[in-house]
Amino acid sequence: MYRVSKILNNNGVIAINTEDNQEYVLLGKGIGFGKKVSQRFEVTEDTATYRLTEQTDRGSAKSLVQEMDPEFLEIADEVIREAEKVFGKVDRRIMIPLADHISFAVSRIRNQEQISNPLTDDIRVLFHNEFQAASVLRDILQKRMQITIDEHEIGYVALHIHSAIEDEKVSVAMQTARAVRECIEMIEKETGKKIDVISLSYNRLMNHIKYMVARAMTGEDLRINMNEYIESKFPEAYMTAKKVCDMLGKSIGKELDEMEIGYLAMHIERIYSEEIKA
Repeated sequence: MYRVSKILNNNGVIAINTEDNQEYVLLGKGIGFGKKVSQRFEVTEDTATYRLTEQTDRGSAKSLVQEMDPEFLEIADEVIREAEKVFGKVDRRIMIPLADHISFAVSRIRNQEQISNPLTDDIRVLFHNEFQAASVLRDILQKRMQITIDEHEIGYVALHIHSAIEDEKVSVAMQTARAVRECIEMIEKETGKKIDVISLSYNRLMNHIKYMVARAMTGEDLRINMNEYIESKFPEAYMTAKKVCDMLGKSIGKELDEMEIGYLAMHIERIYSEEIKA
Protein backbone atom coordinates (compact mmCIF):
# COMPACT_ATOMS: atom_id res chain seq x y z
CA MET A 1 0.00 0.00 0.00
CA TYR A 2 1.24 3.50 -0.91
CA ARG A 3 0.23 6.98 0.21
CA VAL A 4 0.57 9.87 -2.27
CA SER A 5 2.92 12.66 -1.20
CA LYS A 6 3.19 14.48 -4.55
CA ILE A 7 1.59 14.23 -7.99
CA LEU A 8 4.21 14.49 -10.75
CA ASN A 9 1.88 14.13 -13.73
CA ASN A 10 -0.77 11.71 -15.00
CA ASN A 11 1.81 8.93 -15.26
CA GLY A 12 3.91 9.53 -12.16
CA VAL A 13 3.63 10.18 -8.44
CA ILE A 14 5.88 10.34 -5.40
CA ALA A 15 4.42 8.13 -2.71
CA ILE A 16 5.30 6.66 0.67
CA ASN A 17 5.34 2.89 1.04
CA THR A 18 3.32 2.28 4.19
CA GLU A 19 5.32 -0.86 4.98
CA ASP A 20 8.86 0.60 5.04
CA ASN A 21 7.87 4.29 5.36
CA GLN A 22 10.19 5.18 2.44
CA GLU A 23 9.40 7.51 -0.46
CA TYR A 24 9.32 6.15 -4.00
CA VAL A 25 8.74 7.43 -7.50
CA LEU A 26 5.96 5.35 -9.04
CA LEU A 27 5.56 5.35 -12.81
CA GLY A 28 2.72 3.80 -14.77
CA LYS A 29 0.11 4.78 -17.30
CA GLY A 30 -2.52 6.94 -15.58
CA ILE A 31 -1.16 6.28 -12.09
CA GLY A 32 -1.34 9.98 -11.17
CA PHE A 33 -4.63 10.74 -12.85
CA GLY A 34 -7.26 11.87 -10.35
CA LYS A 35 -5.03 11.13 -7.35
CA LYS A 36 -4.85 13.47 -4.36
CA VAL A 37 -2.12 14.02 -1.76
CA SER A 38 -2.43 11.53 1.17
CA GLN A 39 -4.64 9.21 -0.89
CA ARG A 40 -3.82 5.52 -0.35
CA PHE A 41 -3.68 3.09 -3.22
CA GLU A 42 -2.30 -0.26 -4.37
CA VAL A 43 0.06 -0.64 -7.33
CA THR A 44 -0.23 -3.06 -10.25
CA GLU A 45 2.48 -5.45 -11.41
CA ASP A 46 3.53 -3.21 -14.30
CA THR A 47 4.13 -0.18 -12.05
CA ALA A 48 7.79 0.88 -12.00
CA THR A 49 9.04 1.80 -8.51
CA TYR A 50 12.20 3.78 -7.67
CA ARG A 51 13.28 4.47 -4.12
CA LEU A 52 14.21 8.08 -3.36
CA THR A 53 16.65 7.43 -0.52
CA GLU A 54 19.55 6.89 -2.95
CA GLN A 55 22.39 9.39 -3.34
CA THR A 56 23.73 10.34 -6.79
CA ASP A 57 26.82 12.22 -7.93
CA ARG A 58 24.63 15.32 -8.17
CA GLY A 59 22.91 15.02 -4.82
CA SER A 60 19.95 13.13 -3.41
CA ALA A 61 17.58 11.34 -5.76
CA LYS A 62 14.67 13.11 -4.12
CA SER A 63 16.01 16.59 -4.84
CA LEU A 64 16.78 15.68 -8.48
CA VAL A 65 13.26 14.34 -9.02
CA GLN A 66 11.70 17.50 -7.65
CA GLU A 67 13.86 19.67 -9.93
CA MET A 68 13.38 17.91 -13.26
CA ASP A 69 10.49 17.65 -15.71
CA PRO A 70 8.67 14.37 -14.83
CA GLU A 71 8.62 13.43 -18.50
CA PHE A 72 12.33 12.64 -18.29
CA LEU A 73 11.59 10.09 -15.58
CA GLU A 74 9.17 8.40 -17.98
CA ILE A 75 11.74 8.49 -20.76
CA ALA A 76 14.44 6.98 -18.53
CA ASP A 77 12.00 4.27 -17.46
CA GLU A 78 11.34 3.43 -21.13
CA VAL A 79 15.07 3.07 -21.76
CA ILE A 80 15.48 0.81 -18.73
CA ARG A 81 12.54 -1.36 -19.81
CA GLU A 82 14.22 -1.76 -23.21
CA ALA A 83 17.49 -2.72 -21.49
CA GLU A 84 15.62 -5.31 -19.43
CA LYS A 85 14.44 -6.94 -22.66
CA VAL A 86 18.08 -7.42 -23.63
CA PHE A 87 19.76 -8.16 -20.28
CA GLY A 88 16.92 -9.44 -18.10
CA LYS A 89 17.89 -7.88 -14.79
CA VAL A 90 18.94 -4.23 -14.65
CA ASP A 91 19.63 -2.28 -11.45
CA ARG A 92 16.82 0.26 -11.50
CA ARG A 93 18.70 2.63 -9.24
CA ILE A 94 20.13 4.18 -12.41
CA MET A 95 16.74 5.59 -13.36
CA ILE A 96 17.07 8.99 -11.69
CA PRO A 97 20.73 9.64 -12.68
CA LEU A 98 19.79 8.51 -16.19
CA ALA A 99 16.77 10.82 -16.29
CA ASP A 100 19.00 13.64 -15.05
CA HIS A 101 21.51 12.94 -17.82
CA ILE A 102 18.83 12.82 -20.52
CA SER A 103 17.38 16.09 -19.24
CA PHE A 104 20.76 17.78 -19.59
CA ALA A 105 21.31 16.19 -23.01
CA VAL A 106 18.01 17.60 -24.29
CA SER A 107 18.88 21.00 -22.83
CA ARG A 108 22.24 20.94 -24.61
CA ILE A 109 20.63 19.98 -27.91
CA ARG A 110 18.01 22.72 -27.64
CA ASN A 111 20.79 25.22 -26.95
CA GLN A 112 22.82 23.84 -29.88
CA GLU A 113 25.56 22.74 -27.50
CA GLN A 114 25.82 19.11 -28.57
CA ILE A 115 28.93 17.42 -27.22
CA SER A 116 31.54 15.32 -28.98
CA ASN A 117 32.77 12.17 -27.30
CA PRO A 118 36.06 10.80 -28.71
CA LEU A 119 35.30 7.45 -27.08
CA THR A 120 31.94 6.86 -28.80
CA ASP A 121 33.30 4.32 -31.31
CA ASP A 122 35.10 2.48 -28.52
CA ILE A 123 31.97 2.42 -26.35
CA ARG A 124 29.95 1.07 -29.29
CA VAL A 125 32.35 -1.90 -29.65
CA LEU A 126 33.15 -2.49 -25.97
CA PHE A 127 29.56 -2.27 -24.79
CA HIS A 128 27.78 -3.29 -27.97
CA ASN A 129 24.57 -4.65 -26.43
CA GLU A 130 24.31 -1.71 -24.04
CA PHE A 131 24.73 0.68 -26.98
CA GLN A 132 21.98 -1.09 -28.91
CA ALA A 133 19.62 -0.88 -25.93
CA ALA A 134 20.46 2.81 -25.43
CA SER A 135 19.70 3.53 -29.09
CA VAL A 136 15.97 3.29 -28.31
CA LEU A 137 16.35 6.79 -26.85
CA ARG A 138 16.68 8.17 -30.37
CA ASP A 139 13.13 7.14 -31.31
CA ILE A 140 11.70 8.06 -27.90
CA LEU A 141 12.98 11.64 -28.00
CA GLN A 142 12.01 12.08 -31.62
CA LYS A 143 8.46 10.92 -30.91
CA ARG A 144 7.96 12.73 -27.60
CA MET A 145 9.88 15.96 -28.12
CA GLN A 146 10.90 16.11 -31.78
CA ILE A 147 14.51 16.08 -30.55
CA THR A 148 17.24 14.45 -32.61
CA ILE A 149 19.92 12.91 -30.42
CA ASP A 150 23.32 11.89 -31.80
CA GLU A 151 25.45 8.81 -31.16
CA HIS A 152 27.73 10.62 -28.72
CA GLU A 153 24.81 11.08 -26.32
CA ILE A 154 23.70 7.49 -26.90
CA GLY A 155 27.21 6.40 -25.95
CA TYR A 156 26.88 8.08 -22.56
CA VAL A 157 23.47 6.45 -22.00
CA ALA A 158 25.06 3.09 -22.88
CA LEU A 159 27.54 3.65 -20.04
CA HIS A 160 24.66 4.21 -17.61
CA ILE A 161 23.11 0.92 -18.74
CA HIS A 162 26.44 -0.86 -18.41
CA SER A 163 26.88 0.50 -14.89
CA ALA A 164 23.47 -0.92 -13.96
CA ILE A 165 24.36 -4.35 -15.28
CA GLU A 166 27.89 -4.63 -13.91
CA ASP A 167 27.24 -2.68 -10.68
CA GLU A 168 30.00 -0.19 -11.33
CA LYS A 169 30.08 3.58 -11.63
CA VAL A 170 29.70 5.26 -15.00
CA SER A 171 33.10 6.87 -14.41
CA VAL A 172 34.69 3.40 -14.18
CA ALA A 173 33.15 2.33 -17.48
CA MET A 174 34.41 5.56 -19.03
CA GLN A 175 37.87 4.91 -17.59
CA THR A 176 37.83 1.46 -19.19
CA ALA A 177 36.87 2.90 -22.59
CA ARG A 178 39.58 5.56 -22.28
CA ALA A 179 42.20 2.98 -21.27
CA VAL A 180 41.30 0.79 -24.23
CA ARG A 181 41.55 3.78 -26.58
CA GLU A 182 45.02 4.63 -25.20
CA CYS A 183 46.14 1.01 -25.69
CA ILE A 184 44.90 0.91 -29.29
CA GLU A 185 46.67 4.18 -30.08
CA MET A 186 49.90 2.87 -28.55
CA ILE A 187 49.71 -0.36 -30.53
CA GLU A 188 49.14 1.61 -33.73
CA LYS A 189 52.10 3.84 -32.91
CA GLU A 190 54.43 0.95 -32.06
CA THR A 191 53.47 -1.10 -35.12
CA GLY A 192 53.18 1.84 -37.49
CA LYS A 193 49.89 0.38 -38.70
CA LYS A 194 46.34 1.74 -38.53
CA ILE A 195 43.98 -0.91 -37.19
CA ASP A 196 40.73 -1.20 -39.13
CA VAL A 197 37.97 -0.36 -36.62
CA ILE A 198 35.46 -2.63 -38.36
CA SER A 199 37.79 -5.64 -38.47
CA LEU A 200 37.32 -8.74 -36.34
CA SER A 201 40.84 -8.32 -34.99
CA TYR A 202 40.01 -4.83 -33.72
CA ASN A 203 36.89 -6.13 -32.00
CA ARG A 204 38.78 -9.01 -30.40
CA LEU A 205 41.63 -6.75 -29.32
CA MET A 206 39.34 -4.18 -27.72
CA ASN A 207 37.40 -6.82 -25.82
CA HIS A 208 40.61 -8.49 -24.67
CA ILE A 209 41.92 -5.19 -23.29
CA LYS A 210 38.54 -4.56 -21.63
CA TYR A 211 38.83 -7.83 -19.74
CA MET A 212 42.48 -7.10 -18.93
CA VAL A 213 41.33 -3.91 -17.22
CA ALA A 214 38.57 -5.81 -15.41
CA ARG A 215 41.02 -8.45 -14.16
CA ALA A 216 43.43 -5.76 -12.98
CA MET A 217 40.65 -3.95 -11.09
CA THR A 218 39.47 -7.15 -9.36
CA GLY A 219 42.91 -8.71 -8.83
CA GLU A 220 42.05 -11.79 -10.88
CA ASP A 221 45.08 -13.74 -12.16
CA LEU A 222 45.51 -15.79 -15.31
CA ARG A 223 46.28 -19.48 -14.84
CA ILE A 224 48.66 -20.27 -17.70
CA ASN A 225 51.91 -18.40 -18.30
CA MET A 226 52.60 -18.21 -22.04
CA ASN A 227 55.18 -15.43 -21.88
CA GLU A 228 58.31 -17.46 -22.59
CA TYR A 229 56.78 -19.20 -25.60
CA ILE A 230 55.23 -16.04 -27.06
CA GLU A 231 58.37 -13.96 -26.47
CA SER A 232 60.52 -16.46 -28.39
CA LYS A 233 58.02 -16.99 -31.21
CA PHE A 234 56.75 -13.40 -31.66
CA PRO A 235 59.38 -11.12 -30.10
CA GLU A 236 58.17 -7.92 -31.78
CA ALA A 237 54.54 -8.42 -30.73
CA TYR A 238 55.72 -9.37 -27.24
CA MET A 239 57.73 -6.17 -26.78
CA THR A 240 54.78 -4.08 -27.97
CA ALA A 241 52.47 -5.93 -25.57
CA LYS A 242 54.88 -5.32 -22.68
CA LYS A 243 54.92 -1.56 -23.38
CA VAL A 244 51.13 -1.50 -23.60
CA CYS A 245 50.72 -3.40 -20.32
CA ASP A 246 53.15 -1.07 -18.56
CA MET A 247 51.27 1.97 -19.84
CA LEU A 248 47.88 0.49 -19.01
CA GLY A 249 48.91 -0.29 -15.44
CA LYS A 250 49.98 3.30 -14.89
CA SER A 251 46.81 4.61 -16.56
CA ILE A 252 44.42 2.72 -14.28
CA GLY A 253 46.63 2.80 -11.20
CA LYS A 254 46.75 -0.99 -10.93
CA GLU A 255 49.63 -3.39 -11.54
CA LEU A 256 48.80 -5.92 -14.25
CA ASP A 257 49.62 -9.59 -13.89
CA GLU A 258 52.81 -10.21 -15.90
CA MET A 259 51.11 -13.13 -17.66
CA GLU A 260 48.82 -10.64 -19.41
CA ILE A 261 51.71 -9.73 -21.72
CA GLY A 262 51.74 -13.04 -23.58
CA TYR A 263 47.99 -13.13 -24.15
CA LEU A 264 47.92 -9.55 -25.42
CA ALA A 265 50.92 -10.27 -27.67
CA MET A 266 48.93 -13.02 -29.41
CA HIS A 267 46.26 -10.49 -30.40
CA ILE A 268 48.89 -8.02 -31.58
CA GLU A 269 50.62 -10.72 -33.64
CA ARG A 270 47.30 -11.55 -35.28
CA ILE A 271 47.06 -7.93 -36.39
CA TYR A 272 50.61 -8.11 -37.75
CA SER A 273 49.75 -11.25 -39.72
CA GLU A 274 46.53 -9.89 -41.16
CA GLU A 275 48.21 -6.64 -42.22
CA ILE A 276 50.97 -8.58 -43.93
CA LYS A 277 48.46 -10.71 -45.83
CA ALA A 278 46.60 -7.57 -46.88
